[in-house]
Amino acid sequence: MKHLSYLNKYFLKYKWRILPGVLFVIISNIFGVVPAQVIRNAYDLIVENAAIYRLYEGFDRQAIVYDIFSYSLFFFGALILFLYLLRGLFLFFMRQTIILMSRHIEYDMKNEIYAHYQKLSLGFYRRNNTGDLMNRATEDVNRVRMYVGPAIMYAFNTTVLFLLVIYFMFSVNATLAIYALLPLPVLVLAIYYVNTIINQKSEKIQEQLSRLSSFVQERFSGIRVMKSYVREAHAQTIFAEESNAYKTNSMGLVKVQAFFYPTMLLLVGISTILTIYIGGEQVIDGAITPGNIAEFIVYVNQLTFPVTMLGWVTTLIQRAAASQKRINEFLQLQPDINSGSQEIDLNGNISFKNVSFTYADTGIEAIKEVSFEIKQGQFVAIIGKTGSGKSTLANLLMRMYDPSSGDILIEGQALDKIDLHSYRSQIGFVPQEVFLFSDSIKNNIAFGLDAVTDEQVNQAAKDAAVYQNIIGFEQQFETMLGERGITLSGGQKQRVSIARALIKSPQMLIFDDCLSAVDTKTEEEILSNLGKLMKGRTSVLIAHRISTIKNADKILVLDNGRIIEEGTHEELLNSGKAYAEMYQNQLLEEENV
Repeated sequence: MKHLSYLNKYFLKYKWRILPGVLFVIISNIFGVVPAQVIRNAYDLIVENAAIYRLYEGFDRQAIVYDIFSYSLFFFGALILFLYLLRGLFLFFMRQTIILMSRHIEYDMKNEIYAHYQKLSLGFYRRNNTGDLMNRATEDVNRVRMYVGPAIMYAFNTTVLFLLVIYFMFSVNATLAIYALLPLPVLVLAIYYVNTIINQKSEKIQEQLSRLSSFVQERFSGIRVMKSYVREAHAQTIFAEESNAYKTNSMGLVKVQAFFYPTMLLLVGISTILTIYIGGEQVIDGAITPGNIAEFIVYVNQLTFPVTMLGWVTTLIQRAAASQKRINEFLQLQPDINSGSQEIDLNGNISFKNVSFTYADTGIEAIKEVSFEIKQGQFVAIIGKTGSGKSTLANLLMRMYDPSSGDILIEGQALDKIDLHSYRSQIGFVPQEVFLFSDSIKNNIAFGLDAVTDEQVNQAAKDAAVYQNIIGFEQQFETMLGERGITLSGGQKQRVSIARALIKSPQMLIFDDCLSAVDTKTEEEILSNLGKLMKGRTSVLIAHRISTIKNADKILVLDNGRIIEEGTHEELLNSGKAYAEMYQNQLLEEENV
């Protein structure tokens, strides 16, 4: 239960739902147990009146005895019906308090998990796959809800009913009660043994379900690659293996439960047999009446429900504990990146001082003792071979990661002391891997702002040189995009992503190699528009093509995580080093094309 103790804060929050719920449980069970005593009196009445009826055989009084007997039975029957109606009413109230509380807790938990996920740093998402994250926020939360709702409700109900039944049994006859409850220690041992097995199997089931969800999510996201390489059959085979593993684990749990429930019912049946046998001897001895045996049989049968529910509740609790353990693993994680408190007005003055960075999950040192400065209003370009550390620099500048060593200063202040929300809201960032949402083109462009006009959206699309493409669609800006923007071409996706950054009118713009799928003419148009929009503002452009960056105020050449050259286009060409070599190679490639 240590993992489930995390939920105590929710129970405290909704205490005014739990407390009335517990009260309704107690009242409903009182009305559930009292009918057994009514049945005892009715049974004794039948036995006594049957003897009196036979005694007056042949006399007129026999009809009077019969009428009294009939009215008495009708009264007892109506009383039992009334008691069960009251019990049903309070059971309804019980569900309306406790079950509704569980839905509120489910809502709070999902919000808490989602909010916590958003706080975690980019490295967390590199280490964990989307399917597992989704499964913990949906399937695991649902299993926890079954604990805070049905499991707790039936646990209260079972406990109260069990205590009431035992109290009334011992108040009637202690000897008979002891024999009737004799199988219970065996039941306790069985539950203790089975609990461990259920817990182990539940954890395996949830882990396998996460693997299965991750596999499906990943294959559907990469469906184009799968079809291109004709790997549908291969994926189907792997899915069948993963699904079979899930089925095997689930069947193992079902087998345990299939053995558990009949065993409990058998023990209840033994209690009934002992009740009739020992009760019969007690009646012969005159210790109890036949009505008491009927009363005890009702009690024993009433215990069938608590005992049966005990197994089901145990399963729910064990599965919820396994799920809550998985949820706690992520909720207890702290973000690698914590926002500072200093608000700044971003102008674009940036300084890197001996900055190095190593990816924790791979151990790759992507940036090594990098130092450079960017002044307000400068257009700075970063170029280098694949894997030289260009995108890592962009991520460090956006503070997706903190450097392993060295300092990054923004407007003279340490980046880790600056309020992240304020800082990032003043930056327009276009990542290398373009991501568009399954929404309209208009909403994708307006994503970074709470409220925009159609004129702003149109202008951003024009600045990104994608306006003519959009108005060519049948529904224009209301065109719905498929998952990850699959409806658009690669170049169109990049330009919509650029429009999303430009509409913010940012103080600083960072392009992470986001013009790779754009033709030269469109690229020149976009860069020309950027020159007008970003006048007096800082722009950082990461690119592979030298033609894209030749007009930059400063060019940084990266190789193997280090800056090997720095200067303008002309200065770097005149130096005749790595940049000049890259320029000549790209000219030869263009001539060959």
